[in-house]
Amino acid sequence: MARLESEVAIVTGGARGLGRAIAEAYVAEGARVCIADVRIELAQRVAEALGDSVIALELDVTDEQSWNLALGACEEAFGSVSVLVNNAGLAEGAAIDDTTLESYRRVTEVNQTGVFLGMKSVIPAMKRVGHGSIINMSSIDGLVGSPRIISYIASKWAVRGMTKAVAMEMGPYSIRVNSIHPGHVVTELGLRDGVDPSIITAMVEEHTARHAPMQRTGTPQEIAAMAVFLASNESSYCTGAEFVVDGGFTAGYPAPGSPNPF
Repeated sequence: MARLESEVAIVTGGARGLGRAIAEAYVAEGARVCIADVRIELAQRVAEALGDSVIALELDVTDEQSWNLALGACEEAFGSVSVLVNNAGLAEGAAIDDTTLESYRRVTEVNQTGVFLGMKSVIPAMKRVGHGSIINMSSIDGLVGSPRIISYIASKWAVRGMTKAVAMEMGPYSIRVNSIHPGHVVTELGLRDGVDPSIITAMVEEHTARHAPMQRTGTPQEIAAMAVFLASNESSYCTGAEFVVDGGFTAGYPAPGSPNPF
């Protein structure tokens, strides 16, 4: 039996990157999936490629009415939603003295307010069906600090705390709420306009090879595997927790002059 055969899932930011990998993995495990993305044409192409168990929905995660419309369309197509992956995200980087209020608000609106609205929107549907799994995409940057991305750091730490707060409320309803904290995975989110993607990829891979015990970046499919676990009954006693998928990056740094090969 497929691990997600009876589940109906919404995956935000599902048109590319981690979201697409999660949608693909969910379909492979028997779920019916609503790919929700502001890039509706791209989302439609992905849905067509994945088959009849997938539809594309236009969604602005910062807009409550957009959430209501997307949820209604998903339930009309497939029935009550039992899984939500709050994956849509935005990253903008600068030192704090160069970070504008507009940029800060733009990032936190998508990464933090979008997660709040997603959880608030689907919980009534999950209560009706009698169970649910909410998976909020945070980051290793929701566990440790990092320079020049204060808005992203703030939003990902917020997601971690929001996850725990809502897990406390939803436990009696058999609705589980957990966060995933990916390490370095090269997707479109980390690429900068006007910069050769191969340059960014090489920089990230070199940095990870020096500091992560596994000496490599992760793949979207490795993050998706965790999202499958958290959506399935295999994680039935997991809620309010952080699931770190980072190749050991946050485990610690080797001491200067140590014999560690990385």
